[in-house]
Amino acid sequence: MPDPAEAAEATGESVRKIDERAFLEANAESKSAYGRFNLAVIGGSGVGKSSLVNAVFGRDWAKVGKGLPVTRGVQFYHDDSLGIWDVEGFEIGSPVSPAEQLRAHLAMIAEHPADRQIAVVWYCVKANDDRLTPADIAMIRELDAAGLPVILVLTKVDWIKNPITGQRGAAKDVQAFVDWLESPVNDATGEPLDIPYQRIVLVSTRDKHGKGKGHGLGELVAETLALSPENEKDAFRVAQRLNLPWKRELARPVITSASGAAAAAAAVPVPIADAAILAPIQLGMMGRISAIYDLDMKTMMSAGALAQVGVQLAGRALASSLLKIIPGAGNVMNAGIAAALTAATGEGWMRMCEQVHTGKLDGDKISDSWGEYVPGFLDVARKIAERRLGKS
Repeated sequence: MPDPAEAAEATGESVRKIDERAFLEANAESKSAYGRFNLAVIGGSGVGKSSLVNAVFGRDWAKVGKGLPVTRGVQFYHDDSLGIWDVEGFEIGSPVSPAEQLRAHLAMIAEHPADRQIAVVWYCVKANDDRLTPADIAMIRELDAAGLPVILVLTKVDWIKNPITGQRGAAKDVQAFVDWLESPVNDATGEPLDIPYQRIVLVSTRDKHGKGKGHGLGELVAETLALSPENEKDAFRVAQRLNLPWKRELARPVITSASGAAAAAAAVPVPIADAAILAPIQLGMMGRISAIYDLDMKTMMSAGALAQVGVQLAGRALASSLLKIIPGAGNVMNAGIAAALTAATGEGWMRMCEQVHTGKLDGDKISDSWGEYVPGFLDVARKIAERRLGKS
């Protein structure tokens, strides 16, 4: 067991050296680097745009977010990572043609700053509509002329479950609509129609609020990423809430980089009492991971709570009961142990962020729950072994 006086002295050193700024600065820098992903969602009233956005991004734009009523028929909702251009469908009875109406909307959007420009368009129609209207076709052509990639999203799909395979497929009338879309013709003349969309995706959400597990949403997310500009793909990975592996792919290099920085800080073995030098590195890592999971820790945790997390980290690093049972550690922390401890801390924080991100952990309880994710001996020992194997 560690000497109580030694532990108290070490903890006091931690408190003096640690504050929340490393976390907050790294978090802000990461948010700025990823930027905002802007999506245009076009469709008439009742097509399910709001529930679709909520299902994919976890935002109820009817109640949450900063709304900017730009002009009649167009609103812009946004936060740090996501912007939604909500464009109504063609207004029946308008003296302006569908193409002209949308062209004016797009010209207005083009006058906004670069961080509000559209990356991808979801053009939404109800799956049971059977055919696209001339107004729909005119608007999709206008979007294509503007150089915007269009995903034609058939919403509120009636899925039929195969009793033998258990797989879900679209009802026959919906499939007939899809078949027509793939080779569209003018029903009156029999002439082929040019409808320049890039993808067709069939979706449904669990309920009108977009809560729970829907169908086709994973495909919609994958196709949206595929059509996004290269420099905005990471922004989309951050904004979306469905694909956790994408977020892990972004987070793991952050953990690797922080582990390398921790190893460099302990290149000359560090006495246990000075191990708090790792806390800013670890807090910066945690701030970057929080940005990837699109979590606003600044509002979820007070500044004091963030600093206390740093103390817990340093306290874990200072725990001689942990270090003494690691072969070769003794009363100092070398580069390998510093890197392993930081990597294990990053993995623990990533797991916790996923729990908050998926709603399994209440964001208001992070301060009380973090202790459950602090790495233990086996986590650190595993990282030491992985590091040694990587060098062999």
